[in-house]
Amino acid sequence: MPDPDRAVALAAADLCRPLASERDLRRSRRLVMFVVRFAAWSAALFSLMVPMRSMAQTERLEPTAEVEGITAYRLENGLQILLFPDSSKPTVTVNLTIFVGSRHEGYGEAGMAHLLEHMLFKGTPSHPNIPKVLQDRGADFNGTTWVDRTNYYETLPASDENLEFALRLEADRMVNSLIRAEDLASEMTVVRNEFESGENNPVRVLLQRVQATAYEWHNYGKSTIGNRSDIERVPITNLRAFYRKHYQPDNALLIVAGSFDRDRALEKIVEYFGPLEAPDRELDRTYTEEPAQDGERTVVLRRVGDVCLVAAAYHIPASSHPDFEAVQVLQNLMTSQPTGRLYSALIKERKASAVFGTAFAFHDPGLVFFATMVPREEQVAVAQETLLATLENVVASPPTDDEVERARDELLAARELEVADSQSIAISLSDWAAQGDWRLFFVHRDRLESVTTEDVVRVAATYLQRNNRTLGLFLPTEKAERVAIPAAPDIRQLVDDYQGREALVEGEAFDPSPAAIGERLIRRTAPSGIQVALLPKRTRGEMVQLNLTLRYGNESSLAGLNQAASVMTDLMARGTERLDHAALQEALNRNRTELSTSGQRGLANFTLQVPRSKLLGAIDLLRQILREPRFDANDFEEYREQLVSGLESRISDPQSVAGRAFTRAMAPADPADIRYVPTLEEELALYRALSLDQVRELYRTQLSGMRGELVVVGDFDPAEIDAALDSLTADWTTAVPYERIAETANLSIPAEEIVLPTPDKANAVMIAGLNLELSDRDPDYPALVVANYVLGGGSLSSRLGDRVRQAEGLSYGVQSGLSAHPVDQRGRLSIFAITNPGNRERLIGVVREEVGRWQSTGVTPDELARAQQSLLQTRQLGRTDDRSLATLIGGLIFAGRDLQDVERLERQLAELTPQQVNETVKRRIDPNRILTIFAGDVEPK
Repeated sequence: MPDPDRAVALAAADLCRPLASERDLRRSRRLVMFVVRFAAWSAALFSLMVPMRSMAQTERLEPTAEVEGITAYRLENGLQILLFPDSSKPTVTVNLTIFVGSRHEGYGEAGMAHLLEHMLFKGTPSHPNIPKVLQDRGADFNGTTWVDRTNYYETLPASDENLEFALRLEADRMVNSLIRAEDLASEMTVVRNEFESGENNPVRVLLQRVQATAYEWHNYGKSTIGNRSDIERVPITNLRAFYRKHYQPDNALLIVAGSFDRDRALEKIVEYFGPLEAPDRELDRTYTEEPAQDGERTVVLRRVGDVCLVAAAYHIPASSHPDFEAVQVLQNLMTSQPTGRLYSALIKERKASAVFGTAFAFHDPGLVFFATMVPREEQVAVAQETLLATLENVVASPPTDDEVERARDELLAARELEVADSQSIAISLSDWAAQGDWRLFFVHRDRLESVTTEDVVRVAATYLQRNNRTLGLFLPTEKAERVAIPAAPDIRQLVDDYQGREALVEGEAFDPSPAAIGERLIRRTAPSGIQVALLPKRTRGEMVQLNLTLRYGNESSLAGLNQAASVMTDLMARGTERLDHAALQEALNRNRTELSTSGQRGLANFTLQVPRSKLLGAIDLLRQILREPRFDANDFEEYREQLVSGLESRISDPQSVAGRAFTRAMAPADPADIRYVPTLEEELALYRALSLDQVRELYRTQLSGMRGELVVVGDFDPAEIDAALDSLTADWTTAVPYERIAETANLSIPAEEIVLPTPDKANAVMIAGLNLELSDRDPDYPALVVANYVLGGGSLSSRLGDRVRQAEGLSYGVQSGLSAHPVDQRGRLSIFAITNPGNRERLIGVVREEVGRWQSTGVTPDELARAQQSLLQTRQLGRTDDRSLATLIGGLIFAGRDLQDVERLERQLAELTPQQVNETVKRRIDPNRILTIFAGDVEPK
């Protein structure tokens, strides 16, 4: 499973990709993981496996602390417990955090915590196939390793049975995981493949090198994913000893969040975790302190790539130190777009194409990281000089109160959105617990709210000094002096008497069944012609989700305007006639509004996530964006340079190369056809040639409020917002008629293997597939959905997952996908995998074998039953998320359907037989038609 340092780097790299939305440019990404699911086990067998202790556990646990609706308990064996009831969604999340990460690893153990995280999905005597039993329950789950902790969590539909199941599983695998040598042999290569995948990313590699250079002694200088030789050579006895040492109840925190009965949860926690013996050993607490730097440090990275990077990192206090929040505000003040100082100095002045940064929240003193992307090597020196001068000149040019307020408000707005989701809070609480205590989550908020301009200037003067700097780039640089970093404070003094505030407003118990949603849904047509759907319901934090899709143009009117259409929505969100880019972002932050935009030919999408109290203000800001876009020339040039730089960075990336080649091969078209997919190089040239006048003319002549869908889901009163919603599109017309641009499936694509060389890339990508004449209303569609799930849609617990990853260890990630258009007869079966370039022939051969076996022998009754259960629970789980639900409703309106169609499809899925599925696969899938693309550091074929 990926480590968060990789996620930080990938998120930073994503800032530089083309067609990024405003939301994408303002917030950190989380690395998307492969989803797996699980089923029930035997409690009787479990009770025989765990180390037992006296059952004289206190019958009713007494709280040890309570803050804002979150209650803490502790078992006699040392296990910490947090309960966070939230009935606004019919889901329950169980999160088990073990306080071990890369910080706790010794010599020769680099990456052991992360490797062990992988091994805990390999089974126990009671649960020999954990991915399978997870999948059978339809659970959304993950496991992650970071510097201070490892955590495992699963989210399931709320029920007493599912909660008991998850608690039983986590108690079992915490102490009874098999940790077998044969599993290590296959999983070691998977982790190595994950390591190699990260080596493709220059941002991640530079970040790791900067950290390694900044830390001479502390383990924060070591990547969580580990050292390659340690990953490959770790003895199984060492791994088992590491497991037995750290995976014990006195070193763990259990969080239960969501819709559950508190007393029932405590009863089951005592039943399954209470018997675990408190170990005799005393854990060695880490005590290494990084000495102050005695000179500026520089690391130079020389690799094949298309853009240059300049980065600067400075040592800062631990996240529990009172200076940390001021450092966070300082970092945001520097990198926020478009008002940040680095953004103004580098992007607006055309010295660089992107800026990004983060302040690492660690248990021990950490780093604040700033970086910029530079298109050409001759600009590196100027960009480096500007970056360092801007960072280290804060005392001479202090920020204004308005700058500090903007940066602080943006951080608070992001936190408010996070607090509205119980699963996100559970993960954040586990992180803060690993940094000292879960209540730091609230202490951090209180301190953040009180950060002043003087605090920001003080921490800048203290930490942003040359002698505290580590510089990373592609060229040599200078050295610096030493700065002492204060130690982490006494956490007990910070949190023992902490009371917090009132708990956040809870939402209602929501029924996600199609019938229940259909009964509550309000449908109408706006005066402009837009189709409106409203689903009012009480939500946690009184949050509201608004999705607006505008449909415009036709094949003739949009010819030659694909690039203009793709950037138009993002440019609209960069300012209005009354608010420039910076002022608009400030207004969105004041209204606690997250805005996202995207566009393509004939489609313009806008989404808002906003608290109820700010909804009318957010709708008015959206109205200005829609009806009064600024289309500023300077904003356009900044945006285009970012977009071009991002495209340049993808030209040698295996995944981009393979993905673009596959898309072109599966949908060939004449360059004059609007459906033509350009090469990456052609697309780069088209964006370089794009003019602002083209975008303005497209907006002026074709975009309107006449066709599309507007969906609002969440905590609102329809009567209070109807007029505001209608104002978005009122009297907004065009003379250009809308006609959807249809596409068909090309069934004559030849089956061949295409190898594309991407030199000096440690990881390779394979994409394979075939086109199908298929819509999601086709009678064969339900059977193909289930069949694909068995093949590879179930990720780890699937035919491809079991063979390619679990048995052969050829890939960290392998999956299959089935797509089907709601209107056109256009579908596709596709397969994706990453691997070491040297495994090309073996990977392709194994995939072909499994697809052939799947097509010829079909699915078993047991596979069908598990797939049906998992798919149906996953679909239900998706409807508990307001963003996903709004997207579903909008799609139904576009296709001329309603919730009854959703109910009908799920009934068809549930009633399928093995004979129906297997007959459909044999009739519709021809393995001899599969096209395969492979991109990596290999010779062309």
